[in-house]
Amino acid sequence: MPIQIEFRNVTKTYGSVSAVRDLSLSVCRGEFLTILGPSGSGKTTVLMLLAGFVAPTQGDIVITGKSVAAVPSYRRDQGIVFQNYALFPHLSVRRNLEFPLEMRGVKAADRTARVDRMLDRVHLKEFGERLPSQLSGGQQQRVALARALIADPPIFLLDEPLGALDRNLREQMQGEIKSLHKEFGSTTICVTHDQEEALTLSDRIVVMREGQIEQSDTPESLYDRPATRFVASFLGEANIFENPGFEVEADGAQSPGTVAMIRPERICIGAPGNSARADEDRRQSVPGVVADMIYAGPLRKYYVRVGSSMLVVREHVGSGQQIFKPNDDVRLDWLRSDVRFLANGR
Repeated sequence: MPIQIEFRNVTKTYGSVSAVRDLSLSVCRGEFLTILGPSGSGKTTVLMLLAGFVAPTQGDIVITGKSVAAVPSYRRDQGIVFQNYALFPHLSVRRNLEFPLEMRGVKAADRTARVDRMLDRVHLKEFGERLPSQLSGGQQQRVALARALIADPPIFLLDEPLGALDRNLREQMQGEIKSLHKEFGSTTICVTHDQEEALTLSDRIVVMREGQIEQSDTPESLYDRPATRFVASFLGEANIFENPGFEVEADGAQSPGTVAMIRPERICIGAPGNSARADEDRRQSVPGVVADMIYAGPLRKYYVRVGSSMLVVREHVGSGQQIFKPNDDVRLDWLRSDVRFLANGR
């Protein structure tokens, strides 16, 4: 796909603080890109730079081949959704949706038809005359999404769009956002600190740290093959083998300056006397003692002391499983091919 958005060596400073440092990033047309990172990583500044709410200190931002670094936000053809929805409280749902069409000079008859279609699309056909205060949080979020998309912008920006919703509603809205992206095809940039949200929604994830890109890849590759210790620990849980008290076996040699890592769900837990697996020659097996077990609905999470390490094991709950308790002796094993080597990073 052709590149639609480019950040070219962009830096944004506030006094002596660099919120974004020498950022170079390209986004393809129609891509759903999520920028993920902890507070202070620069992810929101990147979105504000693209939206035109702040200007870069150095570098350039290019959209479809043209520099927009000096173009004000109201002249950029973009839709944006904020965490707090930012709906006009004194206007009905219908009038909220009509507003961006009015600003673009769309005729009244066309506005009415487009609003009707959009209300139907976001399942709010019966709520057009209500005020935002008369809607639930999920309904307000759908209005915000609809208002941002109704003018069919080529670029769609999401700033922590689901942060104000409870868990069940967030999961429901994730499906709605994916469906709307597929239907409208806008190039979408989403900023979030929610790892699950990023993995669920994205074609590609950019992990930021201290104003710079730590790693950029597809969700599956980023989770399964993180490049650095920071990415592995930030995106999901990770068992880092640092002075573990036993030799960690892996396919391939460990390079200097790296640490070994394995994800908790890649580790199997069983009783010490369990019979060998069919692929035992491809596995490493170590004895351990359960320190704690946490039941979390579909999962059990075990904390197991092995040597000088505390390993986390995540097991899907199923019928007939043996359940281990604190102080139980267990055997852990994993495929050597599931061990990853990570750069320790800065």
